[in-house]
Amino acid sequence: MSERKVLNKYFPPDFDPDLIPRRKQPKNSQQVVRLMAPFSMRCNTCGEYIYKGKKFNARKETVEGEDYYGIKIFRFYIKCTLCSAEITFKTDPKNTDYAAEHGASRNFEPWREEGAVEEEDRLAKLEEEENNPMKALENRTTDSKREMDILDALQDIRARNARNERVGNSVDVLAQLGMQEVEDAEDAERKRLEEEDEKLVRAVFSKVPMPASSTSTPSSDSSETDANANGPTIVTVKRKADDIEPSLQSLLPESARTLIGTKTTAIHAMKRKKLEGKNSLGIKLVKKGRVKV
Repeated sequence: MSERKVLNKYFPPDFDPDLIPRRKQPKNSQQVVRLMAPFSMRCNTCGEYIYKGKKFNARKETVEGEDYYGIKIFRFYIKCTLCSAEITFKTDPKNTDYAAEHGASRNFEPWREEGAVEEEDRLAKLEEEENNPMKALENRTTDSKREMDILDALQDIRARNARNERVGNSVDVLAQLGMQEVEDAEDAERKRLEEEDEKLVRAVFSKVPMPASSTSTPSSDSSETDANANGPTIVTVKRKADDIEPSLQSLLPESARTLIGTKTTAIHAMKRKKLEGKNSLGIKLVKKGRVKV
């Protein structure tokens, strides 16, 4: 495949380029070029609109006898997209634009008319000032007054912007101070709520009520009996984050712990009696007597 893309050609030893005859071309030959429509236009034959940027395969030629300060002017031939009528336009170096020549009319562009009207007004003004010196003086006075008004308006705008900037900076400072005060108030309120919650937790969880039956013992005196009759006793539990929480049995009196121990022993004895006739797999063995004949 690489042999087909050879760039170097073979030239025999007796090759003489001067012997190759020159190719003769017409003086004003046309070239086929690919271009886009430089402006929006309307076909004069069918009325079809051709928008700016439409691509065409056009023919280009040099306009004979026309130039602009030695700059050549080119003419382009295209065909209408609907009726295939021939449309021509050429370059306009004077206005750095293109001009429609035949077969189509350029669409109206208001900004181009505004520029032309302004140019006409300027030329008329210059011509009037040349013929009338008093009019020129009046025009200069009017222009100077307009410039002074523009400078005054600009100075007012600058002063207003500076004042707004100062006010904005002060507002930002006040806003920062207000935000800081609000944050301080929120922190104080948060601390107050945390303290109230801590007090409530200490009030609820620091004391554990004990029943009267568990605290009463047979050997207690009359004063303790009266106290138990009036109501349950309160056992205070002190808890710290770094200490181990005491077990529930350690908070009970000696009589309650003894009673719980005896009940546990009785329960274990009952379970042992039930398992006497069972092996380790839970199967009960029954021995049957032999029958003698």
